[in-house]
Amino acid sequence: MPLIKSISGIRGTIGGSISDNLTPLDLAAFLSAYSRQLRYKFPDIKELSVVLGRDGRISGPLLHQLAASVLRLNGISVLDVDLAATPTVEMAVIKEKAHGGIILSASHNPRQWNALKLLNEKGEFLSAEDGEAVLAMADDHDFNYADVDSLGKEIKINDALESHIRSILALKLVKAAEIARSDFKVVVDGINSVGALAIPALLQSLGVKNIEVINGNINGEFTHNPEPLDKHLSEIKERVLASGADLGIVVDPDVDRLAFIDEKGEMFGEEYTLVAVADYVMHDYCPCFYQKISVSNLSSSRALKDVTEKRGGAYYAAAVGEVNVVAKMKETGAVIGGEGNGGVIYPELHYGRDALVGVALFLSFLAQEKVSVSELKTRYPQYQMIKDWIDLSPQIGIQALLLKIKEHYKGEQISDVDGVKIDWPDSWVHLRASNTEPIVRIYAEAATIEEASRRIREIKELLV
Repeated sequence: MPLIKSISGIRGTIGGSISDNLTPLDLAAFLSAYSRQLRYKFPDIKELSVVLGRDGRISGPLLHQLAASVLRLNGISVLDVDLAATPTVEMAVIKEKAHGGIILSASHNPRQWNALKLLNEKGEFLSAEDGEAVLAMADDHDFNYADVDSLGKEIKINDALESHIRSILALKLVKAAEIARSDFKVVVDGINSVGALAIPALLQSLGVKNIEVINGNINGEFTHNPEPLDKHLSEIKERVLASGADLGIVVDPDVDRLAFIDEKGEMFGEEYTLVAVADYVMHDYCPCFYQKISVSNLSSSRALKDVTEKRGGAYYAAAVGEVNVVAKMKETGAVIGGEGNGGVIYPELHYGRDALVGVALFLSFLAQEKVSVSELKTRYPQYQMIKDWIDLSPQIGIQALLLKIKEHYKGEQISDVDGVKIDWPDSWVHLRASNTEPIVRIYAEAATIEEASRRIREIKELLV
């Protein structure tokens, strides 16, 4: 599997040859380039520090040891949080006033994958400019390592999760007392990674007493496909129904994506995680002293726009990718944002997708409204979305494909900010090259699954 390089880091499968897979030499090169970029960015600071964390993948401990060693050999001190969710690492960068952060996690990819995710001093993914600089430095291999008297230190940080949770509990829209009084019964799918550690700890802090965890052994042997999609979640759906739980909580291996199962054992819909949280944040009874503005990416459900406008607010779309959504949120002053894959960004806490704050806000909404999860879902436009793809081989030129689609639909409303998106009054289709896999993603949304399927078929026929 080809090594995928982007401005936010590298991603690939473990083993194999250099530059074709995620190997120790590839990891060392990118870490050395990142260290060099930090030196350029902070030329007057002698002792630089980076927060380092990982998810529960099989390869995690080995890559963690390697990453810590390479950073220290570059004269960078390592603030080691070890097993930690991506948003916990991001929050630790802020708390520790570090100069950057690194997460070893391939998010929703299968067990053989791992990745190096790079953060700046704000605990956010690198800007395009900084990311391109790291990519260039990794290619030129012009590294100058520290001498024996200038090696970085290793400092253990043992309270990163507790600090993250304390910050969530301090948010004015998180109603821990009301959640505790609601006496929710919750099933959590930890997908054999750090979600099994982080989500139960958060729930306990919110006063939830009845918690059942499935796939709670943090060993990286994912019991099911780790992407939190409906087709992968039969186990927790059955368990919620059998146990009489009020809801199920599903995260991906690094806990930046969030999905819910309702009390009937049905998927709430990963697209509707952000919709419901945004509805709560912009609700009339919330103590909001700001303009109601939301942001999601072009591949996210139109339901967020509908809910935002219903609350008297304004909605903006960004290119796919957390860094693009965050940039648009800062530009517009958005109070809530994220991505339709279950990624919630709540800037009052930090600018990063965070399943923990998503859980806290969602449960606060349920407690405030005193409704079931299934009843809450009925309040929103019931769009149907299909997420499909085609393999992208070296023989297929993505730009040629996109130009062909634009020409065919030139009479329709088209956006080419990120790939090509065609909007009709009752539906849309979005095509773009994946940032994490060698595929072209094709998403379609409509009022019915049949109409969304028709749009997908129509696009695929054009690409044959």
